[in-house]
This record gives sequence, structure tokens and C-alpha cells, in this order.
Amino acid sequence: DKVLMELIEPYELRAAKLREFLEDVKPSLRYDIVPLADPYGPSVTDPDLQCLVVSEETRRGGEAVNKKRLENGLPKLALYEILLMKDPDHSQHEEEKISSSSLRQRLLGTLLQPPRQDPALPSRPYVIGLTGGTGSGKTSIAKLLGHLGAFLIDADKLGHAVYVPGGPAYEQVVAAFGAEILNEDGTINRKVLGAKVFGNQERLKSLTDIVWPEMAQMVKEQIREADAQG
Repeated sequence: DKVLMELIEPYELRAAKLREFLEDVKPSLRYDIVPLADPYGPSVTDPDLQCLVVSEETRRGGEAVNKKRLENGLPKLALYEILLMKDPDHSQHEEEKISSSSLRQRLLGTLLQPPRQDPALPSRPYVIGLTGGTGSGKTSIAKLLGHLGAFLIDADKLGHAVYVPGGPAYEQVVAAFGAEILNEDGTINRKVLGAKVFGNQERLKSLTDIVWPEMAQMVKEQIREADAQG
């Protein structure tokens, strides 16, 4: 549940940085770096541990560790709490403290790990789904991808195309919502249709059950066309 977990550095790199830090601080220090496969790691099973360093916001985690240690018949650890530094330059959408979440927000667009290879996915065509709310920049990003050679499929345009007379969803939508949704020229009046479905979950689902499968089919056909074009 970490923010932008894809931008967390690989474990090996994080361990190497920690090792370098420890050697810089005190070369004579004896240390052991272990990966944590669960929230507790060796803290609830190692009888030799005496102290646990926590921050303001992880103190409750430290208390949970001590509770587990008592359940396991081990003595409590001394909890040494450090204060969190505030980030004077944090943006409106970032955390007030200096945090890895804010750092990862700033790293957007930076590849820290190679893409995972999924044998179930064909190597081509490589399909990218671009989503986001109104004004989030989808059109601008799509144009940039287009300039780089991407074949663009505009789902909004397909959404309009399924409704046109002769379109794959036209007859089904008219049959489901009545002739009163039609303009004089036979086209579907989207405002009238919208007034019928928005605010009514059942009617909205009836519409999407008709339209979305047809749009998905159109997307698949365009993907095949893109693949044929190379």
C-alpha cells in the first residue's frame, strides 16, 4: 500500500546505500542487514536485541514489536524515538515531513527498475492505457506519444462512434431507452440520454452493459490494425 511502490529502489541498492552510510558513520560498527519479509523481521525473535530506533510515526509499531516479544517470552526493547524533520519546500500535494513518498512523487518519469517480463504478454503490440481525470493532461501526453510513433486510440471518440446510426450499439440503445432519445435526423441526443441515466445507477449500468463491450471490441480491432502496420 506504499505510494508509488514501483518507484521504490531495489532491495540490493537500498542495502548497499545503508551499508555505505554505516561505514561512513562508524567503520568499527558491527552490523547485520537483513530483508524484512514481514512487518516485524527479527525484532520479535532475536533475544540479543536490546534497543529499537523508531520515529514519531512508527512508535506504535515499536510498541507492537514489544507486545510480540512478550508473547514470545522475550524482554521488551528500549524504544529510542527520533523526531521527523519538516520539509520546508514540500508542495501542496506532498507530505509535510521529509519522506520517501514525496521523493517518489518527484521521481515520476524516472525508471528505477527494469520492467517486469510477463511471459503471458505478447512482445507486440505493446499496449499502454492512458487514464486520468478531466484536465489531467491525457491529450498532451497522447500527442507526445504520437510524435514518438505510437498508434493512438481515442476511447472518447470510440464512445461517440458506437452511438451513431449504423454503429454497433445504436439499435440496442434505442431499444433500451426509447425513441424519445432521438433527434429529428435519427441521431441519438446524448443530453437526453444522459438525463435518463445519470443519477440512476440501474439505468447507467444498462447503458454501459450495452456500450462498453462494443467499445472494447472496437479497441481490439484498432490494436490489430496497429499491429498490422507495425
